[in-house]
Amino acid sequence: MKWKQRTAEELDPKLIDKYQLSPIAAKLFSLRGINTDEKLNFWFNATEDDLADPSLMHDMDKAVKRINQAIDKGEKITVYGDYDADGITSTTIMTETLSILGADVHYFIPSRFKDGYGPNLERYKQIVADGTKLIITVDNGVTGIDEVAYAKDKGVDTIVTDHHTIQDKLPDAYAIVHCNYPGQKYPFDDYCGAGIAYTICRSLMQDPMPELLDLAMIGTIGDMVKVSGEGHIIVKRGLEVLNQTDRPGLRALIKNASLTMGSINETDIGFNIAPRLNAVGRLADANLAVELLLSDDDVEAQKLADQVEKLNEKRKKLTTKVYNACLKQVKKNSWQRKNTLVLYDPSFHEGVLGLVANKIVEKLHKPTVILTKNSVGEIKGSGRSIPGFNLFDALNPLKEKLLTKFGGHDFACGLSMTEDKINALRDAFEKSFHVKGGLETKYYDMELPMKGLAPSTIAEVNQAGPFGTDNAQPIFSISDPQITDFRKIGKDKTHVKFNAVKGDGKLDVVGFNKAFLNNNLLPFVSKIFVQLSLNTYRNKVSLQGIMEGVSFAAPKLAVPTQVIDMRSESYVMGFADRYLLFDPKNIATVKNGLGIDEDKISLAKDYNANGETAVLLDVPHNQIDLDNALENNYQQLYLRFLLDQLPVEKIPDKSYFGKVLKYIYAHPTLKPEDYRTVAPYLGLNYDSILFILRVFFELGFVQLDNDKLVGKKDPEKKPLTASKYLLATQSQIKFVRELRNMPSQQLLAYVNNFIK
Repeated sequence: MKWKQRTAEELDPKLIDKYQLSPIAAKLFSLRGINTDEKLNFWFNATEDDLADPSLMHDMDKAVKRINQAIDKGEKITVYGDYDADGITSTTIMTETLSILGADVHYFIPSRFKDGYGPNLERYKQIVADGTKLIITVDNGVTGIDEVAYAKDKGVDTIVTDHHTIQDKLPDAYAIVHCNYPGQKYPFDDYCGAGIAYTICRSLMQDPMPELLDLAMIGTIGDMVKVSGEGHIIVKRGLEVLNQTDRPGLRALIKNASLTMGSINETDIGFNIAPRLNAVGRLADANLAVELLLSDDDVEAQKLADQVEKLNEKRKKLTTKVYNACLKQVKKNSWQRKNTLVLYDPSFHEGVLGLVANKIVEKLHKPTVILTKNSVGEIKGSGRSIPGFNLFDALNPLKEKLLTKFGGHDFACGLSMTEDKINALRDAFEKSFHVKGGLETKYYDMELPMKGLAPSTIAEVNQAGPFGTDNAQPIFSISDPQITDFRKIGKDKTHVKFNAVKGDGKLDVVGFNKAFLNNNLLPFVSKIFVQLSLNTYRNKVSLQGIMEGVSFAAPKLAVPTQVIDMRSESYVMGFADRYLLFDPKNIATVKNGLGIDEDKISLAKDYNANGETAVLLDVPHNQIDLDNALENNYQQLYLRFLLDQLPVEKIPDKSYFGKVLKYIYAHPTLKPEDYRTVAPYLGLNYDSILFILRVFFELGFVQLDNDKLVGKKDPEKKPLTASKYLLATQSQIKFVRELRNMPSQQLLAYVNNFIK
């Protein structure tokens, strides 16, 4: 990852004075392009009264007229929603408003497990059969070609209200209300489903309906749509309404999330409220969440909120369980060197696949698809990707051949398939791997002024909020900090805490999941990047930094050390001029897994530059390769030897060779790849199986017969040591171990003999 500072012209001093902006706030507004009197006035003063005329949105008047007609005639109306936070709040907004208008309104949320996402023909048939005369979709519908056609054929009108991508072919609906419909005149183009529903209700009621803004805000943050333009009004005013809400359901949710009314912000919504609503649809029937939000009884609402809380806790545990199982699967199958991952277990819970795939990508930096089997034997999965690898483009060509259902975008997808195609998907996905562009770039706003930092600094920062999609939470840099009181915290010591001191200022900093940082790396820290937050401990409120990243540089020493032994560290700091590799097979891992700029990677055999800071990142194949690499003229050389391409970590014991050979003779119908499943039964990992098989092929003990692995009849008796491959691997393992375990003083003495 590369860090880059945002730049912009400074704000006009007259505007700074007019709006009483602090230096921090003025800088943040300029960096976000909120730099005119008109824009600043909108930011601070716009309310729901300033939202555009709903009639400008495509088919709005037509939809409203049909809804009013249904109300007047007493027709049964069914609101067809979705099972995520946006769909739940959309359904609540529409149902509540129609109830106020006296409509015969009902709602339906599809099941993630039985019905899948979006329109479902069987459900439409049931809704029509139950006497519905008007279906209103919220947060879905633009893909419902067959479903809407069925309803129309039965004399039932459908009003589609949606915000998802407009397809080439649209359903033949009575009306399509969509913020991105081609050629429409509504000025804001990135509402979520709840935002669209709220806009329709404004039109129905001929009123700004501020009492619906809390729900529209939750959907907006939950669905990660824009919080600029009209999105800013929805979120800002929605938070104000929420912090005073009388809704029993929301108050119960807030209580269970241990939040404090009056101080709830957008982060609380994104990390506490929306996930609780999402948890219901992930594990159970999301109608429960709509029932909660619609409840007008405090006792009933608390009971429903407690059910939601139990589901959320279950979601957390399931996510952790599946995540750990996926990491074990990667290790067991020796997939650490693969560029992509397809992980499958029929016991995985379908509702958490997307969450786990996201965590695996964060941990291993590999595009990942996680699969499970549902109750009818269908394989279903979710995928997540890394910057530069378009998941949709990689998997869409496989749709006809390997997948039964597929949909998604650059970074996320959902799919269905049959179990017999999983290995084929795994191979095709790996072959599709190609990263475009360089390292991911992350932006920060400004150097943090350390003098005078206090809890009140948060108020200055929040003037540029609420924050979210397209108005990112500000990130500040602290350059060349003195780090004191550094320590690991948390149950598993996976987080860090320290003080960042600079000049007259000091900031307490917490780094979540930053266990790679340790005392050995602290001298190399050149810049840390933080978001600011408030920490309340024993009723005392203090300002703290939440660590978002770190940059490293060579320490400023009076007498620089030319050769540095960093073999004990697994984290690669990324500040060197050149990263030298002995094996080209490691390039993809270094570029994608370790996040090293491709322009900084060279093969040791081709390197001939002078005066650079370089890193020997992987293990040389032999001492000759090492000696040749040490002949170069380096300004500074870091010894890492982090990666290798050894086929196995150690040569399997002789008894395992016998066990595998015996198994091959007893099971002549298995293919080599079938031994991936057999390996644990034999007490080995798959890498060890492949190593043993290669030795057996060389010695003539086994052969392939129609892609099946079979033992040869009456093979020539040979000792295992007759295998040149085994002996070469044995020698290489010994060399690697010596190089990695050699005492530091001895290794440095050896290297310094070569360094010019």
